[in-house]
Amino acid sequence: QVQLVESGGGLVQAGGSLRLSCVVSGRTFSSYAVGWFRQAPGKEREFVAAVSRSGGIAYYADSVKGRFTISRDNAQNTVYLQMNSLKPEDTAVYYCAAFFSAFPHEATMREDEYDYWGQGTQVTVSS
Repeated sequence: QVQLVESGGGLVQAGGSLRLSCVVSGRTFSSYAVGWFRQAPGKEREFVAAVSRSGGIAYYADSVKGRFTISRDNAQNTVYLQMNSLKPEDTAVYYCAAFFSAFPHEATMREDEYDYWGQGTQVTVSS
């Protein structure tokens, strides 16, 4: 059983920064590719960023490219999402998700590829 726990959400003013963390437990963390998704009120969940097992491949949604950075620390079983230059439209519940990957450089934006999900952490950006 793989468990994911997000933290680091909160209230921040526009232009500010937050760093989200996702701790993965239950299996060999380095065998899993991880992604971040978000869901704003009244909207469908959408892809934000993803990182491969190796950490060498990362994908970003166009809306966050250049502002957000995904990274992972396999020794700490943790994936991070550094969010800079936050905008009110970034307000959402942020979820991390994981899937077992046989390939060190595999990552995906596809939500249906992810097998394990966290409970989410709220990010609110005020204008």
